[in-house]
Amino acid sequence: MKNIQEISLSAHRLIDERRDEIVAMLRDLIRFASVKGDARDGAPFGEEVQRVYEYMMNKAQDDEFDTVDVDHYGGHIEWPGAELDDTGEMVAAAAETLGIPVHLDVVPAADGWSRDPFGAEIVDGVMYGRGTTDNKGAVAATYAAMKALKDAGFVPAKNVRLMIGLDEETGWSGMEKYLEKIPAPDFGFSPDADFPIINGEKGILDFSIAKKLTTTREKGIIIRSVEGGVAPNSVPDKARAIIMDETGDAKKGPYASVKEKLDEWREKTGHKINGKGVGKAFEITAHGRAAHGARPADGLNAVSVLLAFLGELGVANDSVGEFIDFYNEHIGFDLTGTKLGIACCDEPSGALTLNVGLISMDAEAVIIDVNVRYPVTMTDEEVYAALLPVIDAKNLGLVKKDNKAPIYFPEDAPLITKLMDVYRRHT
Repeated sequence: MKNIQEISLSAHRLIDERRDEIVAMLRDLIRFASVKGDARDGAPFGEEVQRVYEYMMNKAQDDEFDTVDVDHYGGHIEWPGAELDDTGEMVAAAAETLGIPVHLDVVPAADGWSRDPFGAEIVDGVMYGRGTTDNKGAVAATYAAMKALKDAGFVPAKNVRLMIGLDEETGWSGMEKYLEKIPAPDFGFSPDADFPIINGEKGILDFSIAKKLTTTREKGIIIRSVEGGVAPNSVPDKARAIIMDETGDAKKGPYASVKEKLDEWREKTGHKINGKGVGKAFEITAHGRAAHGARPADGLNAVSVLLAFLGELGVANDSVGEFIDFYNEHIGFDLTGTKLGIACCDEPSGALTLNVGLISMDAEAVIIDVNVRYPVTMTDEEVYAALLPVIDAKNLGLVKKDNKAPIYFPEDAPLITKLMDVYRRHT
């Protein structure tokens, strides 16, 4: 029977020998544009998500892992563990399970990519593509490690379960369905973060702020529609407004003055924003910089750029103007929630962050979707309690959508110290 050192060396050699195979697997995964789409029979999260899921499960079956599918909402790839005696003979099946949750869906690819986000192009040793780090790279790496250890002859003392999520970026309903039928693992970790380890994750709160709009008989600039963003947890890189005036003609009325204000405001702020006539309307487009909603400071919110400019126009429809004033006064470019009254901070995880990921406005209502990451020692109730005075004072609607409670393990927790010990020994 091989000892653990021999098995470890054998697994390392297999990883080195299979490097090209692992890279090819990652390229295959990236080339599925697995953004959540319209549901259909047998594909609750859309065609592309189902295709990448089937690819992964078929591969595991070919490699003789056990697989379980839960109605196409998610599943797992399992490597059964065993209790061995001193001679290496199995005396019982493993009683506990180590869960490794990963996901195959990705955030939509915003504009501005220099390469095809689903092309998996490799340049100077770097692979470019949506999901290379979040989370398909981790799927490929974890699966490769499981297969190498299995092929090297290692028998785990726990069942090792790679749990495949399919809508992690948009709501987690797939994992909820999965856990209705499959018991949760006894313990685990998720390779969806940074090395060496993250022992806590802020709470994630999704809500909408809405305002019903009234028609106006006033003359002047009327904002007909506003739209921007692709997902609540992504910093919008583009936002657009359509404006008109009582003449209904882009070549007459106040459009020349709007264009002049655009030029002046662009020069003053340095923001990328432009306008053009579109039929009888005038279109204003603001550009920002995309980033993950968990790190809004890495991007520039195009919705905030657009509404900051619209606030300079003095629009005729008062209810729209009131919402724009609210946004600029209580959100704007503030990423900490200070202006909304929800700013908070703790020692383990730092400050709350806020991202407005979506805006939609038509003749009837304006809605923004907000993604908040709050500290691990706080609760969603505390955030809402701080938010409501502002919402009520402005006569706005609040729609609570989703809350994922914080996760936190002290640095001296057994699982944390074990993972850190492995990391230090191998790096």
